[in-house]
Amino acid sequence: MNYIITGSLGHVSLPVTKNLIEAGHEVTVISSNPDKKHEIEALGAKAEIGSVTDADFIKSTFKNADAAYLMIPSSFSLTDYENFQLEVATIYLQALQDSNIKHVVLLSSLGAHLREGAGPIDALGYLEEKLLAIPDLNLVFLRPSYFFSNLFSLGGLIQNAGIAGNNFGDTDEKLVLTDTDHIAEVATEQLLNLFTGKSVINIANDERHPNEIAAILGNAIGKANTPWVTFTDEQAYQGMLGAGLNESFASLYLEMGQALKNGKMQEEYWKNRPTRLGSYKLEDFAKEFAAAFAEA
Repeated sequence: MNYIITGSLGHVSLPVTKNLIEAGHEVTVISSNPDKKHEIEALGAKAEIGSVTDADFIKSTFKNADAAYLMIPSSFSLTDYENFQLEVATIYLQALQDSNIKHVVLLSSLGAHLREGAGPIDALGYLEEKLLAIPDLNLVFLRPSYFFSNLFSLGGLIQNAGIAGNNFGDTDEKLVLTDTDHIAEVATEQLLNLFTGKSVINIANDERHPNEIAAILGNAIGKANTPWVTFTDEQAYQGMLGAGLNESFASLYLEMGQALKNGKMQEEYWKNRPTRLGSYKLEDFAKEFAAAFAEA
């Protein structure tokens, strides 16, 4: 089988690439970074260096592949991330229709079922919907939850203000957390099994209330009894701008927080909770959090 991997050698794409190569398959990795070429080839994969916004490049790269792992990359340097997402989604869709690819695993997200109202996840909902309209395409939508790595952003707040928080967290609902290694594990399983039909897989490692998250992460860096504070939307927005996010990302993450607060983002997860959660838990992340904080 000939697989296309988007996402360069990111936290999910790298282990997926290694796993497919170890299973004896041909793998082509798309990266926008020329410096990644040697590293990709050293793994035994083919490197295609180019931009996901270059329609001709993506069309040519997808042309003769059998299966693809798709994700929309993120960069905080983008001044209009939403339009970038939609542009990449459209290019993927056009390339797939002109290719031999019949199996696609998409890295989507919880909240994509809403199609709109979940900030940066809306474009993934759009891509899901458009992929479903392509005839004879076998699809798996991977819907992980809030990445553990997003919690690193709480470090400065805990250190300097003695609190953790966001514009959600004042309900009884737990926050669903996911580790990228678990996503890679599930993605590999699906790509190797060459599924048929169309399905959604919710992916999670842990389910913890924000109060627990604040206390455990605070304790990990010597700030015992750190409380979770639910900010107003304006406080959260200004906080994100103050932390260096541009207006595009701050607005999208604010909307995602609103979808978490009103329960809509995770509602489909609780209806279709996975029978198997990943083994990596909040306490494991707390050790990484403490190590990162110690190095700061």
